[in-house]
Amino acid sequence: MQRKSNNINGVSRFPAPVDWFGGRASAVAGSEALLMADIDQPSPWWSPARHADRKPFLMARSAITRAVRAWFDEQGFSEVETGILQVSPGNETHLHAPRTEIVGGDGTRATRYLRTSPEFAAKKLLAAGEAKIFEFARVFRDRERGDLHLPEFTMLEWYRAEASYDAIMADTIVVIAHAAQATGIGRFSFRGRTADPFAEPELLTVAQAFERFAGIDLLATISNGEGDRGALAAGASARVRVTDDDTWSDIFSKVLVEHVEPKLGQGRLTVLFEYPSPEAALARTKAADPRVAERFEVYACGVELANGFGELTDAAEQRRRFAAAMDEKARRYGERYPLDEDFLAAVAAMPPSSGVALGFDRLVMLASGALRVDQVVWTPPAGEP
Repeated sequence: MQRKSNNINGVSRFPAPVDWFGGRASAVAGSEALLMADIDQPSPWWSPARHADRKPFLMARSAITRAVRAWFDEQGFSEVETGILQVSPGNETHLHAPRTEIVGGDGTRATRYLRTSPEFAAKKLLAAGEAKIFEFARVFRDRERGDLHLPEFTMLEWYRAEASYDAIMADTIVVIAHAAQATGIGRFSFRGRTADPFAEPELLTVAQAFERFAGIDLLATISNGEGDRGALAAGASARVRVTDDDTWSDIFSKVLVEHVEPKLGQGRLTVLFEYPSPEAALARTKAADPRVAERFEVYACGVELANGFGELTDAAEQRRRFAAAMDEKARRYGERYPLDEDFLAAVAAMPPSSGVALGFDRLVMLASGALRVDQVVWTPPAGEP
């Protein structure tokens, strides 16, 4: 992870800005004016005037895509395309997926889901023998729309077999820097916060972040891989509103969102790592300290850009986690998603691996100087003006 601020993986520091903004001094200059011209316009997004306002951001997107693809090619990755319709869209409590039905030639019907991530299919490819793969994947999330959220978006996801999650962390920092290089932007900016994408990133464990920003000893609330709800509630009650219905994970999320995330990625990128084991998701726990997992996230300007894992290869443990998550989803939302049995079989067969999912639209937003993700997609969500 250590690197000089003026050199990334042997690539000299990005000296020549690319002017995507028609003669403006930088990628940021003029972006707010372009954005404001697009707000509250009665004309549809596809009107020539509104499209022209967004065109510089879209050209930046194309440049970033080319730069990132070139980097993966140099690193020997294979670009893959995996299926969007899946038996299970993912088994996380708070992720929601659109559902559809496919009809066979004989009239039989089967429920399918639009994926929330290409992860299940990608790990099957790892089990099949692929060693380094990446995908610009179209993914879908219900119940999500805002300046940083779209119901359909692009996730850049990649995996390395036989690699530590430190290697994937380093990849992520390099990819972000190449995006900034492609547009010539010198500093990311969002809602009054700034971050230099070329500076050496801050490395911060989740436990350190909770202590620093919320005064909470997080690891003291974890034992045998489980969170002590009462202990965390006692430590967090002065910082966030805790209800009787809140689980350990709910309280953790409230503290993270309200007190930790806004402080991350200030001045430079932050790599937040060693997530507590109750929040391991699809990551393996750390051998030296089972209270934490090999999971990390990368932030810039308080915006989460990437979520990576040292991948779990224990199928029985993965099944247990999924079952618990679906029980909680059923309790909260009255629905549950099926388990993908082929995926669980692939987990047992795949080699030790690490991978990461990066929100590509968010990265383009920061690297182009846009203020909302819908400014950097070629066509906004269906049905929106």
